[in-house]
Amino acid sequence: MNLSNLKPAEGSTKNRKRIGRGTGSGRGGTSTRGHKGAGSRSGTSTKVGFEGGQMPLQRRVPKVGFKNPNRVEYTGVNLDVLQGLVEKFSLAAVDFDTLKEHGLVSRNDLVKILGRGELKAKLEVKAHAFTATAQKAIEAAGGTIVKL
Repeated sequence: MNLSNLKPAEGSTKNRKRIGRGTGSGRGGTSTRGHKGAGSRSGTSTKVGFEGGQMPLQRRVPKVGFKNPNRVEYTGVNLDVLQGLVEKFSLAAVDFDTLKEHGLVSRNDLVKILGRGELKAKLEVKAHAFTATAQKAIEAAGGTIVKL
């Protein structure tokens, strides 16, 4: 077998519908367009979402909510995750580059330190934002926080 004698599997292909090729073809005459009306003329098309005059779904469904265009989205990193990093890599400071290096954040992320878990290590933590509980826990363990 080579490229010159390849052919599709039996029954996997069909002949296309050839319209407008005479009455003997069964699809001559109006060429599947029906009689008269805009749909039988050339150059006709309907708008996206048009439902034949019925109120379109997009307009039937009520508008809901509000998307704040100025929302700032943070990637959360919990204290137990920081503690895990400290135990595994014996770090004294955690900053954006450290988190990025260990795959916890991406290049354009803003980091927020969250308060789940407990921190035993004395750490200098640099991040864009901190929750109140995280801030207390870091300072209680003898560490410092730096907002970027």
